[in-house]
Amino acid sequence: MYILMYDDYSREQSQDEIYSKPVKAGKRTYFFDVKATKGGNDYFLTITESKRRIEQDGRFSYDKHKIFLYKEDFEKFVEGLQETIDYVKENYLKNLPQREYTPSYRQEESRFEGETPATTENDVF
Repeated sequence: MYILMYDDYSREQSQDEIYSKPVKAGKRTYFFDVKATKGGNDYFLTITESKRRIEQDGRFSYDKHKIFLYKEDFEKFVEGLQETIDYVKENYLKNLPQREYTPSYRQEESRFEGETPATTENDVF
């Protein structure tokens, strides 16, 4: 486990970072970062979970967990993630109202009827 101060996240980002997408979810933030290898001729994805904690002295700190995902594993990773999500929806969430587990971008689609959504149900990233 690595403790990261939120302000340190920008310092941790290096010149090899190509793209970053933060996703806030309550006390957690997920970062999807595309980075270049040291040679700059290849790319990989890091998925970071950052969870806010309150220290005994009242300061905030963040627990950070990171996954490195290499391009040759993208397809299998997405397939496994989608299969797992579908399994949970089918076996454990089917009796809940859909809005309790529908991503927020899906809930907001109904407000913009007639517009094409930027993300579809099959999109994971």
